[in-house]
Amino acid sequence: MPDRSFLSWPFLDDAHRDLAGEIESWAAAELAPLAHGAERDLDGTCRTLVRRLGEDGWLRRVVPASHGGAAERLDVRSLCLIRETLARHLGLADFSFAMQGLGSAPISLFGGRDLKDRYLPGVRDGRAIAAFALSEPDAGSDVAATATTAIRDGGDWVLDGAKTWISNGGIADHYVVFARTGEAPGAKGLSAFVVDADAPGLEIAERIEVTAPHPLATLRFAGCRVPGDRLIGRPGEGFRIAMATLDVFRSTVGAAALGFARRALDEALTRAASRRIFGATLADLQLVQAKLADMAVEVDAAALLVYRAAWTKDGGAERVTREASMAKLYATEAAQRVIDAAVQIFGGLGVTRGVPVEELYREIRPLRIYEGASEVQKIVIARQTLAAHAGDGERTKA
Repeated sequence: MPDRSFLSWPFLDDAHRDLAGEIESWAAAELAPLAHGAERDLDGTCRTLVRRLGEDGWLRRVVPASHGGAAERLDVRSLCLIRETLARHLGLADFSFAMQGLGSAPISLFGGRDLKDRYLPGVRDGRAIAAFALSEPDAGSDVAATATTAIRDGGDWVLDGAKTWISNGGIADHYVVFARTGEAPGAKGLSAFVVDADAPGLEIAERIEVTAPHPLATLRFAGCRVPGDRLIGRPGEGFRIAMATLDVFRSTVGAAALGFARRALDEALTRAASRRIFGATLADLQLVQAKLADMAVEVDAAALLVYRAAWTKDGGAERVTREASMAKLYATEAAQRVIDAAVQIFGGLGVTRGVPVEELYREIRPLRIYEGASEVQKIVIARQTLAAHAGDGERTKA
């Protein structure tokens, strides 16, 4: 059983502790049957997971109370607790929950009433699958290099370009798409739009297969006409919208990594206590004890950074760029080390397909890349730290 002592930390309140117990009970009862058919029917499993998450009320956490959500605004600690728990039980469940949030947060945070009315109820109920389309073949972490264009044509916008590595690509009902509208050079000339999956001129150019199966695709926009009322916020606000969204969800990536790491540590502890070698258990060997100690330290350190960042955001901080980047960087890198150590403790069984630590090994690797690769997080943290040291009040300008 994973350590639960972190729930008593001052970053969390009684409502969060209750939530942690509720999502743990739900995940333990509901997710195991869905895991078996995931790789045979990936799209179908994701659709089922989104529907179940909606029907059972968990997706109320990704929309505001004004549209049936559980809280007035997105509560990052709740999102982290849910992602950590889902990831520990089934990576695809975490993915399905997270993408409903990431793909709708720009609307929740910046959309007008009509956009919220049109899209958020379906996301909340699990009837509509959301997606966040930012990355391009030549513009991933460098958002300012976005090449997809949106040109005003009468009352509409016409989009041309491509997006790739888009989670839920091919199964989403709508995409939040970032495109260059040209108000200013670089990042200041981007805008955000909601594009329905059946919009003329939008096609799924390619489905992408990755190490840990998730629905991913390349999208192509060729004269894709989008009604003017699907603009999120104002023209030129796209970069701000993207960064504010990542400010909320980057910490939750760390939480998902933490869930993977906790599962790996739990599996390693069980294996070490039961596997006998040289007349003793693995747990009796000092080298294994040292490895388990390192794993436990990594898990607690990651948890402290994740829930510190979430608590800071929930406390009213406008931006938590530095804290969220630290949480995402450390938690994902630490989880990679913890899971690798668990595989080593399992020996040959650890690289056998279908064994939990083998699945975790494939699940954790992408988290060190998406929503800002580890190297990019280091740049962000360094810039924020240098700005704070200089006392120029520019910490939020990463």
